Amino acid sequence: MAENRASGNGTGYTEGIPCWVDAQLADVPAGRRFYGELFGWNFEEAYDSTVWALLDGDRVAALSRKTDGRMPTVWTVYFATPDAAGLTGRIRDAGGQVVTSPTPVGADLGSAALVTDPEGAVFGLWQADGHTGFGRRHEIGTFAWAELYARDTEVANTFYGGLFHDALFGPDAEPDFGRAAVEEVFPAMMPPHFVVHFRVADCAGILGTVNRLGGRVQVPPFETSYGTVAVVTDDQGASFAVLER
Repeated sequence: MAENRASGNGTGYTEGIPCWVDAQLADVPAGRRFYGELFGWNFEEAYDSTVWALLDGDRVAALSRKTDGRMPTVWTVYFATPDAAGLTGRIRDAGGQVVTSPTPVGADLGSAALVTDPEGAVFGLWQADGHTGFGRRHEIGTFAWAELYARDTEVANTFYGGLFHDALFGPDAEPDFGRAAVEEVFPAMMPPHFVVHFRVADCAGILGTVNRLGGRVQVPPFETSYGTVAVVTDDQGASFAVLER
């Protein structure tokens, strides 16, 4: 649908572009060990119990400790917006729901919200301040793609196309966010959800490392229009995908 494109004023990404990802984990130190070895990430303290994941000194993701054990262990993709409050209103009007209203994060980093589409797929919104989003992307060991698995792809087309029309269908848009029917990859009873993809050099080859580190292969490698993909979980159960372009 759309490539990540920074805004011309240097404040971050244009609205509707995937600009950040984070993982909510029960054990952040264990997450550091898993992803540090898998993707070559280093880490530094960010805010509260959150750490930045760095590749060659650039921010590529964050790992956060779950504040409530009932919360899911999950990777979340955040879409950029200059006005998170306004966008949450448009999401409600379009049939989505607001899980958490826009809330300031850290010391002047920005504001985040969690929302759902009409089918219940959860995603984040990020209104940037000091933290504009990915410092590095589309490279080995960084964010490469976000795929929505929907029950009704026409509902998804209408919802996201209406919210993020310029980012998805503008004259300079290039693929960086797509959607597919759930049953194309997962069992039909799987709820609609986003899968964050990280780029790797060898999709099949990295699965042995995932297993060795305590993760598991959820969906073996398969071919897509944007590359070879496998869906895996880390050693705490958070699902994500590895993508070989």
